[in-house]
Amino acid sequence: SVFLVSAMTPKVVRTSKFRHVFGQPMKADQCYDDIRISQSTGDSPFCSVNPKFVAMIVEASGGGAFMVLPLSKTGRVDKATPVVCGHTAPLMDIEWCPHNDNVIASGSEDCTVMIWEIPDGGLTRPLTDPIVTLEGHSKRVSIVCWHPTALNVLASAAADNMVIIWNVGTGEAVITLDETHQDVVYSLSWNYNGSLLCTSCKDKKIRVFDPRQNKILYEKEKPHEGTRPVRAIFINDSKILTTGFSRMSERQVALWDLKHLGEPMSLQELDTSSGVLLPFYDRDTGVVYLCGKGDSSIRYFEITDEQPYIHYLSMYGSKESQKGMGYMPKRGLEVNKCEIARFYKLHERKCEPIVMTVPRKSDLFQDDLYPDTAGPDPALDAEEWFSGKNANPILLSLKGGFVSTKSRELKVTKNVLGTKVRKSPFNNESGANMAHPLQKNKINKDANLESLVSQIKELQATVEKHEKRISELEQKVEKLQL
Repeated sequence: SVFLVSAMTPKVVRTSKFRHVFGQPMKADQCYDDIRISQSTGDSPFCSVNPKFVAMIVEASGGGAFMVLPLSKTGRVDKATPVVCGHTAPLMDIEWCPHNDNVIASGSEDCTVMIWEIPDGGLTRPLTDPIVTLEGHSKRVSIVCWHPTALNVLASAAADNMVIIWNVGTGEAVITLDETHQDVVYSLSWNYNGSLLCTSCKDKKIRVFDPRQNKILYEKEKPHEGTRPVRAIFINDSKILTTGFSRMSERQVALWDLKHLGEPMSLQELDTSSGVLLPFYDRDTGVVYLCGKGDSSIRYFEITDEQPYIHYLSMYGSKESQKGMGYMPKRGLEVNKCEIARFYKLHERKCEPIVMTVPRKSDLFQDDLYPDTAGPDPALDAEEWFSGKNANPILLSLKGGFVSTKSRELKVTKNVLGTKVRKSPFNNESGANMAHPLQKNKINKDANLESLVSQIKELQATVEKHEKRISELEQKVEKLQL
């Protein structure tokens, strides 16, 4: 009789406003066609998007290249479309700066990180000269990851097992973490205000540390038993989410409480596919999307404070597998259509936007779907962050949609751009490599002088070139008038 009662008790379905979220690919004319996506086998997303541009790593002879297209430039992409091609070896990762929609970082097998400025309408000619080249790694750079709240701060990880945190404005490697990881770093994730970094590593450990103190705060060995790469991201300051593989090569997703790392809060087995799962977390809605490289689906879950903590919502499926995936920041979404996420899925020869929507009848702004979200204004400058300050992102309301009001310029102090980044012999107590102020001043003054002289020479050469061009054009005009 107990069995009968329990069998007849209706199953309580958890209420959630995201239970009916559905994914939909955009129509064919809204895709980007005829793009030769890179054949490289790296585990990075290969794609980065923002409210202005979509950038994709593409096949290139003789080096690494990525294509940047204005979002509106859909349809067939001309074979002659110019690309960003300054690296001398294949590209591993690209990421748009969260504080300037025209600035993007790229990491390559040539051991460098390059920072590029893309003109508003997109490229009209191949871009070969970065605004900054960051040199400090000795092996291929596999991850670039911008700081969420501080302007011009970028973290990079490479096959030399090092994580470097750069001041992009001066081109300096300010913090070099060269003893934290015993093997290659698989993933890097900043927390909400950028005070902590979380990494997963081939040495089978995930670590949460304070990079400015070079201090490991939490460490977990073997969050997943399998040997394939693990990814780890912050959910909030006390929880992280990991994706990995079981000993039987089943893919898993797990949620961890940093203060009790003995057992996961929740661990779910998904399937036996071999692609590494890339997690994309939306803090505003609490929804995490898992996109596997080589999969043809996107699974999504809601993270809550009630058991089992990771609640499966649904899955977007399609016929073709994905070679990579870009994830649009919240301010780039169409709020009047109840769009809560948009992915840019890379196929062999095209990029297809996929929209995630909450079905709602009302045309009014849905406050509950769109709390104020991180905007493009930085909360700190690089110097403030490196000196120990923290600040949460500056939020903006999406009511009426996001409109970019001011043009943002990347402020680069050209003083050290011509010189190689040197590791400082002066170590502060925490072990992070920070240059001594007196030494820094001398380097800066010398570099400033050198830089000014070379800039003057460059300008003179440019003026001469332009004068020559003007006189040639004037002669042509005269001939035409005759």
